[in-house]
Amino acid sequence: MTRPTMLLVEDNPAHAELTMVTLQENGADHEIIVARDGKEALDYLFCEGAFSGRPSDQPPELVMLDLGLPGMSGLEVMQRMRGDPRTFFVPVVMLTASPESSRAVMALKGGLNSYVRKPLHFRDFQEKLEQLREYWRTSNFAPLINPGL
Repeated sequence: MTRPTMLLVEDNPAHAELTMVTLQENGADHEIIVARDGKEALDYLFCEGAFSGRPSDQPPELVMLDLGLPGMSGLEVMQRMRGDPRTFFVPVVMLTASPESSRAVMALKGGLNSYVRKPLHFRDFQEKLEQLREYWRTSNFAPLINPGL
């Protein structure tokens, strides 16, 4: 059986590394796939481009998506996910450095499951990711995908 996957979409390498280390230190047993922009994330999710050989019936259990991506925003990626039956039910958590909550509210209305504001202090970020991981581990399960859709 393959390890469950989590897709982390983050253009800042330092933020991606911080997120991965924090998740791994807090017991995440997922294989963490990192996409650096929206196009790469969609290629992974829809098994296109460099990911064309990836099994299409194995979506990630969770997508952690930076709001401020270059080119295609995190909101655009999420809208594409919600508009496709293959990724409609995949939980999406938005990562944002912005203190502006109106964008998060707009994203929640558009199908976002949760969001985490990236704090300035490492320990705060660790605590938020641990709370999020615990919630998804104990309370939420990704639905099985029907390949016939």
